[in-house]
Amino acid sequence: MRKVGIALRHYLPAIVVFVGGIALWEGVIRGLQIKAFILPAPSSIINALFKNWDSGYQIFPAAINTLQEAGGGLVAGALLGLLVAFAVARFPTARDIALPIGIAINAIPIVAFAPIANHWFGSQSAYSKMAIAGALVFFPIMINVLRGLTQVEASSLELMRSYAAGEMAVLRKVRIPNALPFFLTGLKIGTTLSLIGAVVGEYFGGLNVALGRVVVESASTLGFEVTWAAILVVAVTGIVMYLAVAGLERSLIPWHPSVRGERPA
Repeated sequence: MRKVGIALRHYLPAIVVFVGGIALWEGVIRGLQIKAFILPAPSSIINALFKNWDSGYQIFPAAINTLQEAGGGLVAGALLGLLVAFAVARFPTARDIALPIGIAINAIPIVAFAPIANHWFGSQSAYSKMAIAGALVFFPIMINVLRGLTQVEASSLELMRSYAAGEMAVLRKVRIPNALPFFLTGLKIGTTLSLIGAVVGEYFGGLNVALGRVVVESASTLGFEVTWAAILVVAVTGIVMYLAVAGLERSLIPWHPSVRGERPA
């Protein structure tokens, strides 16, 4: 009970601000009679969400498809980022080649890459959306893991050398544990980026039952309550993905200050 009370005191201000903001939003829309095409009321958005949950625009099946695309892109981008980071950390001469390529990939506007990916894999294919999401996820993972693998305390390396430890032992005992918090930080960033990539890819074509298509089609028919409902589901999905990685972080590195600092004191 004591832990529940501590957690409640910790999160209560955020809950109050959230509820108060929704109430203010509803009151302003109704008081000023703002039209729905400008900004619909929260009650209208929730009503549209329930009406189109599994019929009409089929928001729930659309969310499942978009989540699969974002999840696939997150996994692909993370694996590629890990592979490149480990290769560059092992062979420093490759850094001059890999880093410019990584920066160039990260600098490509997503609206420019999305039509190309759809052309490569087919606009109806989920793999095109995964490719777009993976391209966004790759650089944060790669640069964070590379930093964790290379920025190791000199005293730790000297200690391992004093025990005549080989490179693999140093990698396993020092570099990987040091890189793990950096990897999880990049993964948390990647959760939102993967969703952005999937939704933008769907905007340029894809399955009819996908959140990006729901946004496009509902907005084109002036069904802005449905548009905002789809945006709400994207936001909630992003929060759930982020919290899943945060839970993984607490399980893998409970000793790290970033995790200990997240817990209510």
